[in-house]
Amino acid sequence: MFGYVTIRKDDLKVKDYNKYQAYYCGLCQDIKEAYGKKGQAMLTFDMTFLSILLTGLYECETKEEEHYCFLHPGKKHKCLRNKYTKYCADMNVLLAYYNLLDDWEDEKNYAAFTAAKALKKSVTRIEASYPRQTKAVQDYLEKLHACEKENNPDLDLAAGYTGEVMAEIYIPEEDIWSDDLRQVGFYIGKFIYLMDALDDVEKDKKSGNYNPFLSIADQPDFEENAEKILLMMTAEASRAFEKLPILENVDILRNILYAGIWEKYEMRKSAKERQKEEK
Repeated sequence: MFGYVTIRKDDLKVKDYNKYQAYYCGLCQDIKEAYGKKGQAMLTFDMTFLSILLTGLYECETKEEEHYCFLHPGKKHKCLRNKYTKYCADMNVLLAYYNLLDDWEDEKNYAAFTAAKALKKSVTRIEASYPRQTKAVQDYLEKLHACEKENNPDLDLAAGYTGEVMAEIYIPEEDIWSDDLRQVGFYIGKFIYLMDALDDVEKDKKSGNYNPFLSIADQPDFEENAEKILLMMTAEASRAFEKLPILENVDILRNILYAGIWEKYEMRKSAKERQKEEK
């Protein structure tokens, strides 16, 4: 489901792209040191955005390092690391673990079960350190399973569950910025769920898997309505973001919120237009 909250590279200055990559590599290094390669395999762009967001908001000390990467072993890569890249590393693994368990329960995916088992000891430590976030993830899966079992067509309900869990993930600790951070996380979470459901509409039509978009997917104006719904989610997330007093890396964050988050949607839209032309 995750992986939608990323940059639009062509619209970024070179220095900003390099800094984004350094935060991504820093997050990857944090995961590697805490959870090994099994944890690194779960890395998502979504947590890179959150680490940059929290760094900009709280203006914490950030260390610049260089490390070798197993994907590019010939050259050291610049890494930016701080308390929030570490927090996002923990949240990345927490979300990945429960997502793997969900895949096992839903599809009896043995590879997911094996990967979850490998992470279990590490996740026990995360759960002890972050009980609020852990409960949010557990409650989310329980609510979503009930929604899927009922085959509930309510888009807002299903997406809202993802919004709720991301709202809690976006808050390392309660403070004066919690309400606005919750709003950013909530609407980004809803966008992620809805974008993933939209991507899977055709596949789920054939498989019969739960997808709240299926109740309106055959309407002639479906694509236009889906786009309007997604626009509402990003507009609300951006509105909450602009309330936060962030100066550091703000160009990177705005690139993600106003452009990068739409990259996969625009790829999907272009593919559909090509299909129409071919017909």
